[in-house]
Amino acid sequence: MTRILKMALTAAVVVAPLAVYTASHREAPITALDRAADITDWYSFVSYDDPSKMTMVLSVDPLLEPSNGPNYFPFDPEILYEMKIDNNHDAVDDLTLQFRFQTEQRLPNVFTSMVGGIVGIPPITALDGPGSQGLGTRQSYTVVAVKGNQRFELSAGRRLYAVPSNVGPRTMPNYQALYDQGIYDLGFGIKTFAGTTDDPFYIDLGAAFDSLNFRTAAGGGVLSATDDANNTVNVAPDDVSGFNVNTIAIEIPIALLTSDLRQHTDAEREAVLGTYATTSRQQITVRRMPREGAGNQTSGPWRQVQRMGNPLINELIIGTGFKDRFSMEHPTNDIQFAPFFLRPLLADIFASIGVPIPPGNRLDLAPLVVYRGPTIPAGTPDGPVADLLRLNTGVPPTPAAAQQRLGLLTLLDTNPNNNDAAGFPNGRRPDDDVTDIAARVVGGILVNSTLYGTRIGDGVNVNDRPKRATFPFVPPAHDGRGSRHVDPTEPGCAGVCPPN
Repeated sequence: MTRILKMALTAAVVVAPLAVYTASHREAPITALDRAADITDWYSFVSYDDPSKMTMVLSVDPLLEPSNGPNYFPFDPEILYEMKIDNNHDAVDDLTLQFRFQTEQRLPNVFTSMVGGIVGIPPITALDGPGSQGLGTRQSYTVVAVKGNQRFELSAGRRLYAVPSNVGPRTMPNYQALYDQGIYDLGFGIKTFAGTTDDPFYIDLGAAFDSLNFRTAAGGGVLSATDDANNTVNVAPDDVSGFNVNTIAIEIPIALLTSDLRQHTDAEREAVLGTYATTSRQQITVRRMPREGAGNQTSGPWRQVQRMGNPLINELIIGTGFKDRFSMEHPTNDIQFAPFFLRPLLADIFASIGVPIPPGNRLDLAPLVVYRGPTIPAGTPDGPVADLLRLNTGVPPTPAAAQQRLGLLTLLDTNPNNNDAAGFPNGRRPDDDVTDIAARVVGGILVNSTLYGTRIGDGVNVNDRPKRATFPFVPPAHDGRGSRHVDPTEPGCAGVCPPN
């Protein structure tokens, strides 16, 4: 069967050409007004439990309050969600995975989208069949692989249901079981998942956007050696704690993604893939009254709304006046944004508060935008300047329990037991502390870790939920009835998330 899929991805039946033009959590002005299309985070990594497979995780729709009923947070059926892979180092996607959602209203006379354990409706214990009666709003989705003008429906013959938000224990007494039901085996070694989950990103957002006003307990943004070495304790509030996000994930054999449909060692350039994700809407939307038909009428070519490769690029590097253009551009046109990479304003801000940074243009940031860096094999072409999350799929994954939050930066550590070459910016895993990593890279640690190795950090070193060691690698959604957030001024917070 794997051979059949390989053939399908290289020689599927040709159809008409597709008209696709293709972290905090509100990266650009356009997505601040279009939350459902806002890509909060993009992850791409070799599966921890199976080095023959790669997992990609797309998070959209930021800071979802778990208790915010009655409609909660469905995926938008008018959005085309895409995961894109460049496997020949030219920054052009060679393979695209497309996800589309459909919504059905099954309890139109009930005031809330999910109900159970009351008024004669049993608790929700299943996504379909008996136990699913209380799912008033239910979503299903399709998965399509696109290579050039060729399409292969990975979900053909299957009804894939998205896992709904976690309403609470009366309505959903065993949410973990619902979450597990949302993991589908598509055959060919491919698994998929879609639904509301915990947001695995962690950061002191309030301090970061108060002009880098980091907490005293976090050293004002420069961590002590003790706090920096601790991967399991926060000394500042995680402003994303307790919030959910909508997640699409897929696990797929690496041999189905490379240019020659083979898996390679870390020394072979064919092992290196560049990935990014996009959300798109059709050019024309006509909003109709319900009596005129079911939902809006959309038409025209797809127009890209948002994209993400590396985390925090659009958020912390690109100027506000250019963020929308960046969001809607193709990676191959990123040379126009090169000045932001050559001399990021964030580095000058660090310098203004006494953090040493390298002088002149910052060519050391090139590994973020070209195929270059410690995990890129010799002989790999740089390719054009492009914001892609680059991953050497030949680097063995680090088991979940042994992962280090600073990822690839641990290669600069003198302790060989801390080395973790499978982390960001060699791809990105959900538990990589990309805030601290990106800040230190901007600070110049790749130029000289002694001169420019300041332990820049926000003091948030771990997510509020434990990591998941198997697909889809992100924790289930927070319970709406029992949800809470770690706030800097809440009672009993002193010493764990101090307000100053």
